[in-house]
Amino acid sequence: MQEIEIECKNLLTQAEFERLLTALPFPTEAQVQTNYYFETADFQLKQHSSALRIREKNGHFRLTLKEPHGDGLVETHDELSEAETTNWLAGNPTSKQNTAERLSNMGIDINQLVYYGSLTTKRREFEQGGLLFVLDESNYGTKTDYELEIEAPDKASGQLAMQQILHDYHIAVKSTPNKIQRFFSVLRKH
Repeated sequence: MQEIEIECKNLLTQAEFERLLTALPFPTEAQVQTNYYFETADFQLKQHSSALRIREKNGHFRLTLKEPHGDGLVETHDELSEAETTNWLAGNPTSKQNTAERLSNMGIDINQLVYYGSLTTKRREFEQGGLLFVLDESNYGTKTDYELEIEAPDKASGQLAMQQILHDYHIAVKSTPNKIQRFFSVLRKH
C-alpha cells in the first residue's frame, strides 16, 4: 500500500504548544504512538533522502518507508504482527512485500538494517476544511519537543493554513526537520 503525504510543520516552544492546545479544537486526550527507527550502518536510507520506521499505535504495528515525491513524500506500508515487530527490534527483520520491493530498488537488503531506537509521541488532531491539524509532543532520549503539523491535499493550502495559525498566535517560523532527523541528531550527540 502506498500514499502521498504533503505536510507542513513548525516546531513550537512548550508555551506555544499549550496556547494552541487550548485555542484550537484539539482533543484534551492524546493518542500515544511510538516510532521505532531503522537505518543501515552506513546510512544508505539517508543517502536516498528516505526513512524507515515501525509505528506502534493502539496495539497495531505498521512498517513504513518514506521516500521523496514531488512536494511531499510517498509512503509505502506493510502491516506487521507483534511477533514480527519483536523480531525486527531484535535484529531479525521479516521481509514484507511492499517495503522490501522499494528497499531492493535502492539496493538495500533488509538484513543490513539496524534498529537505532524509538520516539514516542502524544498526538492530538482535528480535521477542518479538508486539512488535518496535528499537535505533537515527542519524547526521544532525554529530549522533548513540540510540533504543529498540517496535512493537506496540496502544498499551497497547507502553507496558507500554517502561515495563518503562526500569524494569529504570534509564533515564529522555525526550521523543522522531520522526526527521524531530529531523533538521529540527538542520537549523534551522545
